Amino acid sequence: MRLMGLDYGDRRIGVAVSDAFGWTAQGIGVVEKRRDNGEDEAIAKLVQEHEVSEIVVGLPKNMNGTIGPRGEICIAFAQHLQQKLNVPVHLWDERLTTVAAERTLIEADVSRKKRKLVVDKMAATLILQNYLDSKTKR
Repeated sequence: MRLMGLDYGDRRIGVAVSDAFGWTAQGIGVVEKRRDNGEDEAIAKLVQEHEVSEIVVGLPKNMNGTIGPRGEICIAFAQHLQQKLNVPVHLWDERLTTVAAERTLIEADVSRKKRKLVVDKMAATLILQNYLDSKTKR
């Protein structure tokens, strides 16, 4: 039973998957968004390839906890995925995950060009790891 974490962005969707035990998250890549919704097929392929049973989509909330336009888009994406793939899709508060990913990469002295390539994948990993951690604390 693996879980998949998705960081939904304007141009790219960061992707991470858990280990079989649901303990750790590993970034596996980025799906480029396309006008023909080709990202749906790419995500479906990854779900099948990694035997994913549930998906966690990052929900960007405002700092006061409200949901803005970006959050509404992510909610619609999560609902679309659930209907399309027929797997449970959970929304997870992703406030500041991209900022945290960016900071980690800066601290690791990763160049700006390289950061741009991996920040979405790393944000997806943080979203999924935070979700997994919340489940093990119960």
